[in-house]
Amino acid sequence: MAEFLLIHGSCHGAWCWDDLIPHLQAAGHSARAIDLPSHGDDTTDPADVTLDLYASAIVAAIDTPVVLVGHSMAGYPITQAANLAPEKISKLIYLCAYAPMIGQSTAQMRQMADTQPLHDAIIVAADRVTFSIDPTKATEKFYHDVDPARAAWAVGQLGPQPILPQETAITQIPNVPRHYIRCTNDKTIPPAFQTKMTAGWAAEMVTQLPTSHSPFLSAPAALATALINAL
Repeated sequence: MAEFLLIHGSCHGAWCWDDLIPHLQAAGHSARAIDLPSHGDDTTDPADVTLDLYASAIVAAIDTPVVLVGHSMAGYPITQAANLAPEKISKLIYLCAYAPMIGQSTAQMRQMADTQPLHDAIIVAADRVTFSIDPTKATEKFYHDVDPARAAWAVGQLGPQPILPQETAITQIPNVPRHYIRCTNDKTIPPAFQTKMTAGWAAEMVTQLPTSHSPFLSAPAALATALINAL
């Protein structure tokens, strides 16, 4: 049985995986989630957050090798964690995530997409240390296929996102097995760009779900099956 370590995306926290974890556990696997520095219950000053700090927090949370799952911007932290400690990671799974390209930051990759669906929802703080998501637009971007009450709850959990980690490039890709789960109704990272990021990946390394950017809330059972099938 696998041990899954789940890493959230921008403005989210470990809370976003709450509906998924029981499905993985019911199938006999272990699963847990952590808050990255300055997210969720973590009190790190956003001004101190770097991509390496994200990666180091992930590595510190691992005792025995894990299947490391990264959602959205967490494609970068999980990749960097695997660069730091490849022996601690049995597989990387990118869930509608940025699959890094050497020399490119998350922000640069976002700009590579033909469309920018998140652009009108981003609110940059006056000090430019963080950005937030306009709460009036968060549901349409992240949770449009989620139960309305659950979506409203999720919007209320969103917090500020440190900018510096997203402006930091990856300089190498780890030699660790990987898999990508595309979300074909994603209104945050365009599905066409998810396909572009995985061009050249072997067919068995890519699967897809007919969901929004947040299958952990809209289709947790289906996501659990997809994660298990990716092992």
